[in-house]
Amino acid sequence: MKISWFVIRSNSLRLSFRIDRRVPLVLLLLLIMTLIVMVISVGYGEYPIPHLDVVKTVLGLQSSNSDYVFVIHTLRLPRVIIAFMVGTALAIAGTLLQGLTRNPLAAPEIVGVEAGAGLAAVALIVLFPSIPILFLPIAAFAGAAIAALLVYGLAWEQGSAPIRLILVGVGVGAIASAFTTLMITFGNIYDVSQALVWLAGSVYGRNWEHVQALLPWLVVFIPASLLLARELNTLNLGDQVARSLGSSVEWQRALLLITCVALSGASVATAGTIGFVGLMAPHLARQLVGNAHEGLIPTAALVGGLIVALADLLGRSLFAPIEIPCGVITAVVGAPYFLYLLYRNRNT
Repeated sequence: MKISWFVIRSNSLRLSFRIDRRVPLVLLLLLIMTLIVMVISVGYGEYPIPHLDVVKTVLGLQSSNSDYVFVIHTLRLPRVIIAFMVGTALAIAGTLLQGLTRNPLAAPEIVGVEAGAGLAAVALIVLFPSIPILFLPIAAFAGAAIAALLVYGLAWEQGSAPIRLILVGVGVGAIASAFTTLMITFGNIYDVSQALVWLAGSVYGRNWEHVQALLPWLVVFIPASLLLARELNTLNLGDQVARSLGSSVEWQRALLLITCVALSGASVATAGTIGFVGLMAPHLARQLVGNAHEGLIPTAALVGGLIVALADLLGRSLFAPIEIPCGVITAVVGAPYFLYLLYRNRNT
């Protein structure tokens, strides 16, 4: 008999993970692909740097040109790292939201969570431009949380049907977008220009300060999402089955929603509204490792990071020297993919 699963268990921490045997190999391949894209991205630009020198400089080894240290460490590496981190956060948020709602069409940007985070962040940029950047994720988290609560509350009627959740989410997102436009209309021209670039979904000009602002959110909430993976599997069986298995459904649902909102809000605050990553990454990951969330979450995280890193590289290179925000690239690919998923799930 062929064994397709293995179990990781810690008796001291009372943890147990059931992981598909495909997961380690898939994660390794995705990690290699991501590193290749990141090296190419760091080396690409008006001042091209050979790939070998990129690796040497990042590792602290002596390269052929001392100027590479400034170009890589100050200008390019933070941007590439932010792109990967944002993609990772959005992918995990999308995975949690799809599992939480048992809705394959759910994603932070589809159900209005990103729009709520965007409204709060734009309000902070336009109304309080002197506030430090470290407060931006907090504002985006608050906006995302309010939007998520509105969507889930308005869509609830003895449960949350997929179509109802999508429709309510589109409505809440439209309202948040309208208020965002209002903020931009009456704001200072300099602050508005910053907000418009940010709303397009871009990692342009990101530095180590942005990395430091986003990192704590990932350090806290990515492990939290992995710890909740088993409960997410149980919730996918239905509320009645989950309760019969001893799961505290409402408590687990609240923790998952908080984790999803935190990751999506922090990523939106850092790089703007990069759409469809939270929708595409979980579906692509399921094709690779199946539906069990213990393996699906880390796989989707790497897929999402790879998508945004690759989108940023394509945005910089396709029409150089004109730079296209990575959010535009993901939207061009993600919108048709969403229509395909909508058609495929039209009878569910």
